[in-house]
Amino acid sequence: MKNWVIIPAYNEADNLGKFLTRIKEKNLSILVVDDGSVDNTYQVAKRYADIVIKNQRNFGKGLSLRKGIGYLINNKYFDCIITMDADSQHSPDDLDKFIQEAKQGSLFVIGNRMKNSANMPKARVITNYFMSWLISKIVRQRIPDSQCGYRLIKREVIEKLTIRTKKFEIESEILINASKLGYLIKSIPIKTIYHKNTSSKIKPISDAFRFIKFILRVNNG
Repeated sequence: MKNWVIIPAYNEADNLGKFLTRIKEKNLSILVVDDGSVDNTYQVAKRYADIVIKNQRNFGKGLSLRKGIGYLINNKYFDCIITMDADSQHSPDDLDKFIQEAKQGSLFVIGNRMKNSANMPKARVITNYFMSWLISKIVRQRIPDSQCGYRLIKREVIEKLTIRTKKFEIESEILINASKLGYLIKSIPIKTIYHKNTSSKIKPISDAFRFIKFILRVNNG
């Protein structure tokens, strides 16, 4: 199987090289989308990744993922896309689990951090439980960690998806659209990694309002 890992990155120069090295050890191809970083993220990514796309300014995770996905669909052969975050909260050790699920026939696999959420900030745990409950109701299948960005999606699924969002609500949009097309979403347990010195790119108030507007639009559409 030919698999590509897509990683949106914003100001992650300090840890990105080590992170990408561990992924390359799995014999996977890597595409990094530098989302307008003001540090050396682009230079580090160029050193380790197979392809690097640079946004001229910070557009958001959703638009960066869309750019990466669109580039691969239009320019590269692949069987699966794996999406990961660049802040080292997704362990490359779990990549084998995703690939094994794909080999066994799963078309869409998402990580589940909620079985071991002791290291996750309490506010994030509560938010994830609520959003996952809501998304599960909408898609009519149980997704324990709907906001997890660690995912594997096979080409036959990703090519059929319509993705319009530009920010963090892209996680939910992809799940909802894939479910509407009739695809089963398989959840697998992954490591829960949170670093005390890592600042979240999520803006709680503005992102919460954006998520609510997105859900209302989905339900009315």
